[in-house]
Amino acid sequence: MADNPSKDIPYDWSRFVQRVNINSDLETIYHAWATKEGLETWFLRKAIFTNAGLATNPADFVHKGDLYEWYWHAWGDDTVEKGMILEANGKDRIKFSFGKAGEVTVTVKTELETLIVELVQEKIPLDEKSQVSFHVGCTKGWVFYMANLKSILEGGIDLRNKNVTLKNMINA
Repeated sequence: MADNPSKDIPYDWSRFVQRVNINSDLETIYHAWATKEGLETWFLRKAIFTNAGLATNPADFVHKGDLYEWYWHAWGDDTVEKGMILEANGKDRIKFSFGKAGEVTVTVKTELETLIVELVQEKIPLDEKSQVSFHVGCTKGWVFYMANLKSILEGGIDLRNKNVTLKNMINA
């Protein structure tokens, strides 16, 4: 049996990358990530963005410095993520703080004539609890939500569980 050269490389628990190809156009994909209206179609039950304390228009792109509150389907209002938009170029890249779980950068790029959505979550704390909750947990969550984004944009089917009484679901 051949030696496994990767066995000696330590695993990087501080970050991960998720990628999905989506048969759509760049503007539609960016809108899905960078607006209240877009995020609520595939990811969130409710997204609130404020700029200087004022709520933004649901169809407007977010901007660097905007604050957010995010609420998920199948979770009560006591489960909320609060953070800040760290970058938003209005075209193909957005970055946001993600609570104690670090920072998330989403880039839409073209590879082999295909649009790819690449998500990088980094600055994940390295303690054991964070490895499980944020590295493993967020990896699993993003796999589902990116698949749901693909499903919504390519076929219009929303895969999210919206029933708060169903627990331990992979789609909520």
